[in-house]
Amino acid sequence: MQTITIRDEFIKLGQALKLAGLVESGVMAKIVIQDGQVKVNDVVDTQRGKKLYNGDIFEFNNTKVKVTNGN
Repeated sequence: MQTITIRDEFIKLGQALKLAGLVESGVMAKIVIQDGQVKVNDVVDTQRGKKLYNGDIFEFNNTKVKVTNGN
């Protein structure tokens, strides 16, 4: 499982996909999220602006990524 470290309290799902290197652009992130290809904590989520917090796990294309704030 990959991890990404955030500096703030949360990161939006579209930004997290880009930060993890799973998509190349915000447009691509929007498309895969709206198509229902992304899960947040094992539930399909279609909200690009979904806020992810420390400990949340998102998944795209069989790759799981955990969000951490470095603490």
